[in-house]
Amino acid sequence: MGCAQRQGLSMLPRNRMKREPKCGETMEALGVVLIAVSGGDIASTNQADVVRNLGTWTQRSDVEGQPSYECGNIRMWVFPNGVLREDNINHRWESVTGEVVSEVIFPSRHVAESGRACLTLHPIGVMQLDPQSVPPYGGKAGDAPPPSPRLAAWWRSLLERAEEADLGEHFDVSLEVTHHGPWLDVPCLFIEVGSTSDTWGHQGAAKLLGTLIHQGLGLDGSTGIGSWNESKNRGEPVLITLGGGHYAPRGNMTASTEGIWLGHMLATYALPFGEPPQMGEVAEGLWRQSIDAAFASTQKAFPGGNIVFSMDKKAFKGWQRQAIRDHLEALGAPLLKRQGVLDLIQ
Repeated sequence: MGCAQRQGLSMLPRNRMKREPKCGETMEALGVVLIAVSGGDIASTNQADVVRNLGTWTQRSDVEGQPSYECGNIRMWVFPNGVLREDNINHRWESVTGEVVSEVIFPSRHVAESGRACLTLHPIGVMQLDPQSVPPYGGKAGDAPPPSPRLAAWWRSLLERAEEADLGEHFDVSLEVTHHGPWLDVPCLFIEVGSTSDTWGHQGAAKLLGTLIHQGLGLDGSTGIGSWNESKNRGEPVLITLGGGHYAPRGNMTASTEGIWLGHMLATYALPFGEPPQMGEVAEGLWRQSIDAAFASTQKAFPGGNIVFSMDKKAFKGWQRQAIRDHLEALGAPLLKRQGVLDLIQ
């Protein structure tokens, strides 16, 4: 399954409340946002270069021997060997600098067998794996970090920017389901250029995503894009999707609507069932663990949010659908059709 195709990509004007630029402010009491850069990944370093060139950044002392930078309450830390296995980087940053990290953004490359040029956003986690196993692509087996509350708003912003942009070639644009590492316990997301070496170094794609990061984090002097406020946003719908393919069709469609927040998105493969249960038995498999981890970490990312689920019925057999319904009912979590989710914001 491919991403929603767009021709070209460029910046659309944004109408957001302005304030004085943050660079130079000290906001450690509120926590800092960390941009974690993969030093050997040209898609990551190109995005990071755009972000730094758009603002007034200063280089700090190295952290764990690696370069770091700051602009206002935003920090940047470069990892020469990639980030998939760099667990607990928020705590590691704090132990060296004394600064509490409130969230992490990972600019990265995207790899796909299709080889199609693509820009993607996604949460991370490997909640479907046996907790005793070693995840092949990093993370904590059986668990998932909190998804960034910015995910849905950045997705909508990316769609808007895609409408009038021109990168000289077609770029697909999509969310991806929750997958891979690293492990950390603060909200995070990956923002990626794909899908082969032919496009990882694409300067126009890097400019688009780097500008989204710059504006999305409020480095342009705005209030940023997609911050969750427990008091202001209490009770608003936060969607977790169940089933479907890797490119998150249910999330793509539903989260494109203003007012919907997005948590984890679990592909069918992330809900592994065992054999059909006998009458009166509970369906075996790690599917419950996967749902529980996604639910708990999404609750952590959206305190006070109305966490709801939506399921791709065609992705599951009848007995699997019933098992999911029963489990969500036990959790006290609503299972809604797509229109039911949209009705929550009418």
